[in-house]
Amino acid sequence: MVKGENKYELTFTSLTEAIRQMHDEFAAQANRAVNVSLTLRNWLIGFYIREYEQNGTDRAKYGDSLLDRLSEALSSNDLKRMDVRELRRYRQFYIVYPQIRETLTPEFTERFRLEKKRGDAVSQIVQPLPSSVSASPSDLVQKLSFSHIAELIAIDDNTKRAFYEIECILGNWSVRELKRQIHSLYYERSGLSFDKKKLSELTRQAAESAKSQLTIRDPYIFEFLGLKPKEVMSESHLEDQLIDKLEEFLLELGNGFCFESRQKRILIGDQYFFIDLVFYHRILKCHVLVELKLEQFNQEGIGQLNTYVSWYRKNMMTEGDNPPIGILLCTDKNHALVEYALAGMDNNLFVSKYQLELPKKEDMQRFIEEQLMSEG
Repeated sequence: MVKGENKYELTFTSLTEAIRQMHDEFAAQANRAVNVSLTLRNWLIGFYIREYEQNGTDRAKYGDSLLDRLSEALSSNDLKRMDVRELRRYRQFYIVYPQIRETLTPEFTERFRLEKKRGDAVSQIVQPLPSSVSASPSDLVQKLSFSHIAELIAIDDNTKRAFYEIECILGNWSVRELKRQIHSLYYERSGLSFDKKKLSELTRQAAESAKSQLTIRDPYIFEFLGLKPKEVMSESHLEDQLIDKLEEFLLELGNGFCFESRQKRILIGDQYFFIDLVFYHRILKCHVLVELKLEQFNQEGIGQLNTYVSWYRKNMMTEGDNPPIGILLCTDKNHALVEYALAGMDNNLFVSKYQLELPKKEDMQRFIEEQLMSEG
């Protein structure tokens, strides 16, 4: 706002800036609220599981199959992220961070009434670090998403975990940055460094910060909110529109494309990935995976697609199937480049048929360029 003699003058520029700042502030508040709710929900799930394992009246009936049976029961009630792997993670979250109970509201505190009567036996299984060493329960819940916490609970050493908690909070690291720092052995390098403060400053300067906007692209968040991958996983509105039209384009070709999935989620190791479009080609008898990147062709894009193709080859091929094919579409809005990933197919007859049945590169290039022009 521009200050006049007796009042502030509201200009168009200051109006725009005021609305933007207000939007960012409330978006950040909404993001924190969703993250806190999800984190506490997962911690309480872990508490209930641990409580039942130790004090359930019929626990002997289930024994080692408890999590399998529980996962089936919860999933049948349409609860997301309740597979055995996630239930085990929630239980570990409760065991590693029993101090989270301090952040619960009074109505949830009542849930611990029976535990307190027994002398708090459950929470003493793993003692938390002193608050002066570890991040405070409030900071853990308010400043870290559950995706951050999922990375932290995988660290066995309490001191090492506390180090990453504090550095992550102070640096406002994204989940990807937290993973990168752990894999780069930042904790170990810090221990060997003569100037730890300088190393910390340099690390924070180069670190990728988490955005304050809504993070519904986080798989935990969008499933917690009941959203579908298609609704939240596209990088941009333009990409979303292009994928819509690309799906129609391939189906209209009629050369054997059978639509299977959009934003297909696959689990590789302990990470989820999403494939833009998945078809099954009834003539080629193979899956066709399509990835769209609004950028020039690069090794990272082809490497990502090849990873997906390799995963499909190992996990989704059935008897009679040919190896899956990947189609990578890349563009920087000035030109389109199409690369097909053959994933090591060396059957000359199949390759010839593949070249005959799939769309020509020129046709795909023309399609992308036309769509970009129509989008302005």
